[in-house]
Amino acid sequence: MAKRREIRVEARSTAPRGALYGLLVDSSSWPAWSPIESVELEREGDPPPDGVGAIRRNTRGRVVGRDEITELVDGERFAYRSLSGLPVRDYRAAVELSDVEGGTLIVWSAGFEPKLPGSGPLLVRGLRGFLGECAEGLAGALAGDSATRL
Repeated sequence: MAKRREIRVEARSTAPRGALYGLLVDSSSWPAWSPIESVELEREGDPPPDGVGAIRRNTRGRVVGRDEITELVDGERFAYRSLSGLPVRDYRAAVELSDVEGGTLIVWSAGFEPKLPGSGPLLVRGLRGFLGECAEGLAGALAGDSATRL
């Protein structure tokens, strides 16, 4: 069994927590602020359309991943799991939003087991970069140039 890998990236935004949470929940907003080029809603969640149980089909170049929303805590937490598209098992991720002086701290964390032996370090490096782009994009989406990656 492959060793579980954990990734954590942080960014700060001057935008309020609730507004950033709104972008996370709205699948149609992701192409505007994340490296994901297109998002299609494969299945609506509860509440519709982007609630718990929603399945999103995310495309970036030739890579297509399918994620399921697993938990939503209004203004605080957005969690999902990968159903397909990555060479990993049990990929679970969460975005935590908390108030800090002058804005919001974004903590994007993920954990997974590599499918291929020896691929862990490469996957961690690639996914850390991708999640960092997501966190920075979210931080800057409503805050202009004030986003900073930590």
